[in-house]
Amino acid sequence: MASYPQIIPRPDDWRMGVPGPWEALRPEDRRGLGLDRVLTGLDGRGMSGPPPHTPSPRDDEIEVLDGLDLSGRLRSSAVLIALFEEDGEARVLLTRRSTRLNNHRGEVSFPGGRVDVGESTTETALREAEEEVALDLARVEVVAHLHPIVTLASSSLIQPVVAVLDDRPVVVASPSEVERVFDVSLADLLVPGVFHEERWRRPERPYPKSADGSFPLWFFEVSGEMIWGATGRLLVDLLCATLRLDLPGQSGPTHDSGPPRSE
Repeated sequence: MASYPQIIPRPDDWRMGVPGPWEALRPEDRRGLGLDRVLTGLDGRGMSGPPPHTPSPRDDEIEVLDGLDLSGRLRSSAVLIALFEEDGEARVLLTRRSTRLNNHRGEVSFPGGRVDVGESTTETALREAEEEVALDLARVEVVAHLHPIVTLASSSLIQPVVAVLDDRPVVVASPSEVERVFDVSLADLLVPGVFHEERWRRPERPYPKSADGSFPLWFFEVSGEMIWGATGRLLVDLLCATLRLDLPGQSGPTHDSGPPRSE
C-alpha cells in the first residue's frame, strides 16, 4: 500500500463491489497485450483517431448530470494516455502528483489539465505532457481517444487522448507538479489481486440507479501505488476496450472523487 500522503475519502458504509470483468479470463489471455491489440480494440469501439471537437459523454455520464445546474461550471480538460511497447506488452505512462499541491496531493494521474482558450483537447493533452514530464512531442503519435468522463469533484469534462510512442520515453518530472513518473504494463493491471471495485454512497451524487443508492469506484494497487478515481476509471475503460469486454457490472453511473490529471 502506498505510504505517501493521499486521502481516499471512503464513506463509513462503503462495501466491496464486483470482480473485474476480466476475472474469468485465462492467465494467457491477460498477457500479450501489445499496441496492435490495444489499437484494434479501440478501433472496434469507434475510438480511433483524435477525439471529436465537441466531446460527447456516455449516457451514464449525462444521466448523473440531469437536474444539476452546472452551467458555467463544467470546465473542459484533457489527459494524455501515452502508450509504448516493451517485450510484447503495452505500457502506460502515469504520474504521481506532488505532495506539495493543495488538492489531490499524492494521487496518481495521467498528464493533463485545463483546456486553454483556442486549444483543442488534443493540443491540451500534448502541451500538458510536455510541461509535466518533458515528453518529447516529436515522438508522440495521437492514434485514438476514449469517451470523456465527468468529474463532479472538480466540475470537469475530461477528454482522454490516446497516443503511442516508438519506444520507452525519457521523462523528467516537473517538481512543482509531479513527484514521480512511472509506467505499468496493461498485463500488470490484470494480475489477480491488483484490481478491486468499491461501492460508495454520497448524498451529493444525484440519481444513482442502483437499488442501494451506491456507485462504483475502481482501484488498482500496482508498482507501489494506489490508483483510483478518474484515473482508475479510464484504465478500466482502456482495458475493457483492449480485451473487448463490457465495463464492470454497474447499475448506476460511474464517477470519481479524484482527478486523472495534474492542476
